[in-house]
Amino acid sequence: MRTPPPRIDPSADLAPESHFLPPLSAELIAVIVAVTGDSPRILTLDRGLTLPSGPLETGHRSLQAGVRSWVERKTHHALGHIEQLYTFADQDRLEDSEPKQVISVSYLGLTLEATASGDPGVGWQGWYRYFPWEDHRLGRPLVLDPILDTLDTWVHRAASVEIRRARMSRVRHTFGAKGEPWNEEWVLQRYELLYEAGLVEESRRRGYRNHPAGRLATGEGMQHDHRRILATGIARLRAKIKYRPVVFELLPESFTYLRLQKAVEALAGRRVHKQNFRRLIAFQNLVEPTGGIENQTGGRPACLYRFRRAVLQERMMVGSKLPLAK
Repeated sequence: MRTPPPRIDPSADLAPESHFLPPLSAELIAVIVAVTGDSPRILTLDRGLTLPSGPLETGHRSLQAGVRSWVERKTHHALGHIEQLYTFADQDRLEDSEPKQVISVSYLGLTLEATASGDPGVGWQGWYRYFPWEDHRLGRPLVLDPILDTLDTWVHRAASVEIRRARMSRVRHTFGAKGEPWNEEWVLQRYELLYEAGLVEESRRRGYRNHPAGRLATGEGMQHDHRRILATGIARLRAKIKYRPVVFELLPESFTYLRLQKAVEALAGRRVHKQNFRRLIAFQNLVEPTGGIENQTGGRPACLYRFRRAVLQERMMVGSKLPLAK
């Protein structure tokens, strides 16, 4: 007679520490971007400290419907174009002083700035307020000098030669130091390097001590991991404007070439070559004249154009580098 197999306890294969894991929750969060004048702006809550967000609820028929619902509920701003950005799953995120593992499903939205709510905590903020080292439209920003000096100190504090060399290489390539080119798309890599070096406000909240963030102009901090999510959104948009006509989602129905150029420059944080930029737009047949003009103060009237939405059905946009000014 065969001995029956031992009864298996379903929980027996769980590691002892699994009984002490923090609760898991899912959050929907939105990076909502507009361009006003020559300023790229984001829609925020809590007087600029957080991005619009809310928990995933059973009543949401989809993630996208959920994020639209939360943004419109909290800001009274209807969303146009949105797309999923990235999913973050950070452990030990503090909410109400309780450890909680949060899965953040983020979205990128493009719109026109409008008064969002009567709530004084809801408003639009320039994104260079959070990333002052990212705006190179007037040349290399002065804030980079003290940042690079402090990073150099961090490099030389490394525990070994190998770590020091790795840190030095990261700083040089990420921040375009010592003759390396500046890559405007590496917004997230630069923020994460500053975080690791303890040079941003969020570092102090996660246990970093004796770091000089308070003495450096490393931008205003945000709650939780919202500045990291914002960096991801900026990087995605900077890359996307090079191969998809998404910039037109940030412009009114009719616009001048100059306004289009300034919108692209605001997003990229770089100047573009005016003539080459106009040739590129004309070559890709992206716009058509409306027949109207705009009377510009101090200059001759400028022709108004509109985006040729038919181009989206005619062909897929081919990749192209922005004609950046040297």
